[in-house]
Amino acid sequence: MGQLVGRIKRFVRGKLLRMMPNDLRIRTLRDQGLRIGEHCVINTTSFSTEPYLIEIGNHVAISIGCQFITHDAAIWVFRDSNPDMDVFGTIKVGDNTYFGTNCTVLPNSTIGSNCIIGSGTVVRGNIPDGSVVLGNPGRVVMKTALIEHLLVNHRNRLDTHSLTPDAKERAIRRHFGLADGSPGR
Repeated sequence: MGQLVGRIKRFVRGKLLRMMPNDLRIRTLRDQGLRIGEHCVINTTSFSTEPYLIEIGNHVAISIGCQFITHDAAIWVFRDSNPDMDVFGTIKVGDNTYFGTNCTVLPNSTIGSNCIIGSGTVVRGNIPDGSVVLGNPGRVVMKTALIEHLLVNHRNRLDTHSLTPDAKERAIRRHFGLADGSPGR
C-alpha cells in the first residue's frame, strides 16, 4: 500500500510541476537536489529518483518528454541473489546545450557544452563539446558549427522570434503561401 501511495504522490507532483512556469519549476527541481545553472528552460520533470546526481549547466534547454535516468533498473533480474543491490550513475550537461523532445540520458553520461541532442536520441557515455547527436544509440553526426551554417542558410529560415504572435503567424503563412487564417476565409 505504501508503494502505491508513493507512486500516486510522484504522479501528482509531476503533473503539478509540468503546469508551473519555468522559473518556479526550476526552483522546485533545485529544491529536490537537481543542480541547474542560470538561464535554462526546463520543459520536463523526469529527473529520475536521484535528481541530486544530475548537474545541468547554464543556458540549457530541455524539451518535453526528456528523461534523465540515474540508476540501472536491470538489477531487477538479480534481486533474488542480490536483494539489496543498486547501481547508480551521475549525469552532467555542459553549458549552451539543447535537447529535442523525448530524449533519454542514461547513467554515467557527460554531455559537453554547445551540443544539440536531437529528438528521440538515447545518450550514453561521453559526448564532446560542440557535437550534434542523433539516434538510438546516440551518435555524433556533425559539429554544432556545421548545423549553425545549415540553419542560417536554410530556405525556411524566418526571423520571427521577436515578433508578436499575430505578426509571426502572418509571416509564416505568407512564407508558405497559406491563407491569412482569419475567420470566414
